[in-house]
Amino acid sequence: MPTGLELGFLDLIDVAVVSALLWLAIRFMRRTRARVALIGLVLLGGVYVAAQWLGLGLTAALFRSFFTAVVLVLIVVFQEDLRRFFEQVGSMLSLGGRDAARPLDGGDVLVRTVSRMAGTRTGALLVIPGREPLDRHLEGGIPLGGALSEPLLLSIFDTHSAGHDGAAVVRDGEVECFAAHLPLSSNREQLGPLGTRHAAGLGLAERCDALCIIVSEERGTVSVARDGELRLLTRPEDLLLELYAHRDPDAEPNVNGQRRWLEPTLAVGAAIVLWILLVPGSTRVTTILQAPVVVENLPSDLQIEAIEPELVEVSLTGRRRDLLFLSPDDVKVRVDTFLAKLGRRTFELDADRVVHPSGATVASLEPDRVRIEVKPASEPVPTAP
Repeated sequence: MPTGLELGFLDLIDVAVVSALLWLAIRFMRRTRARVALIGLVLLGGVYVAAQWLGLGLTAALFRSFFTAVVLVLIVVFQEDLRRFFEQVGSMLSLGGRDAARPLDGGDVLVRTVSRMAGTRTGALLVIPGREPLDRHLEGGIPLGGALSEPLLLSIFDTHSAGHDGAAVVRDGEVECFAAHLPLSSNREQLGPLGTRHAAGLGLAERCDALCIIVSEERGTVSVARDGELRLLTRPEDLLLELYAHRDPDAEPNVNGQRRWLEPTLAVGAAIVLWILLVPGSTRVTTILQAPVVVENLPSDLQIEAIEPELVEVSLTGRRRDLLFLSPDDVKVRVDTFLAKLGRRTFELDADRVVHPSGATVASLEPDRVRIEVKPASEPVPTAP
């Protein structure tokens, strides 16, 4: 069998880089609005890889033509999602990213003020940025740069204020701007009867990793939109938990109760599998098997008395992944004994007579001939005394 797989230091770096990219891709697919279509494309890609591996030439050729034509369509259809993906890559590699371990400055002020506005049914929309840039998603807005405080927020969202219908962007204990307009979501399944503020908060959460806090003027309720999902909060302390979770997203459970470590675990596992298949799996190796001799076309009036040898040493060369799970039952040496009725007893062996997986080639046979002893079929077989 092929030798074991050895993972060196550079291979570890290789797996780590691919794991990071896969982890980012998993998070991107979980958040993007087009995740169903992307999952479909990934499944089609898996079918193509399987067709290539199994040697299904027609299927692989059709998929190659399909993917060649669809690449331009993907760029047009998913241009917004692709742009966000590259922004996520940039934010992950950026040295100036936020300190995820530090709680949000002014979190207690936000909780207290939002609770007060909910009690007085004062509509409000607050945006807490994440790593991804916000500028291209915002329209309008009045720069402020004021220190975060309860009186400032109450004055911004006072119904007599000109900018109370817009959103206020709060970053690191400072109100950067107010009266900003956000993109609206069209997800009526989540929005239901909710109004424009909720549609704006969800619309921004669908396009970036910002946290949006929405206070309903009609219902006096507090909701948050994050990762493309809208959730209603029932207690003031829930908002503080949301602020901490936004600051350290990898430490919280997701909405399904699964831990965030599941995503990086899947990414690392997928990267290791890809490394095995594509790096050492593509290396050509040689394995040696003891293959049985199978007699074919024996004349009906003859029967086998002995085969010497019964096993032939077959040396196969191929890609490691094609030979990794190879068993002796997958390889046989066929011998055509039709000429045995003319007296032939020794038969030469060659690569064409070896049954083996399609991804391997026969390097050598040892021995290169076998001797078949036969006797008339009518002759009784001797029994042991």
